[in-house]
Amino acid sequence: MAESQHAVDRHKKISAEGLDQMFREARTHWVWRPEPVPMELLKEVYSLAALAPTSANSSPARFVFLTTPEAKERLLPALAPGNVEKTKTAPVTVIIAYDIEFHERLPQLFPARDMRSVFAGNAALIQETAFRNGTLQGGYFILAARALGLDCGPMSGFDQQKVNAEFFPDGKWKANFLCNVGYGDPSKLFPRNPRLKFEEACRVL
Repeated sequence: MAESQHAVDRHKKISAEGLDQMFREARTHWVWRPEPVPMELLKEVYSLAALAPTSANSSPARFVFLTTPEAKERLLPALAPGNVEKTKTAPVTVIIAYDIEFHERLPQLFPARDMRSVFAGNAALIQETAFRNGTLQGGYFILAARALGLDCGPMSGFDQQKVNAEFFPDGKWKANFLCNVGYGDPSKLFPRNPRLKFEEACRVL
């Protein structure tokens, strides 16, 4: 009976407050309060995000946490002008990258089958899988951060080649996107932009 009740409870909707925090009231922040983000909290965010699914549990995303002014200075030359100040003032900037050698970890991550041989020598499949699943993990990271009370400011405006040259010179990791993390100032937010309606963005077949 207890196991059956657990199964029922596990499929209940989360609270309205939780949905507000993760989606309905969550925003992309660009002005940050000065409170630091503890490293233990960042580790908790990663631990939650890492539980979500990827293809063959490949887990190709890699996260580089820039927490000091010196680390941020290395990133600034690669940023679009509009992203410089928001990045300098954010408590943490995360380079969300993907590992093009992720398949070497598959014997550890997917021991039930030999998935490494599926990817070995197939550069196109490696790139496609790493980019798709690494991007998916970046989305999980944002949701995990929001669930734990943090605000996020994901960004695309940067020179990927410059970031890769500065932070990943061996070529094994590739920058995907950036995400500022901390405690945003809600008084500086603009009104939320519109979203497409179900009928505009979806098909039911």
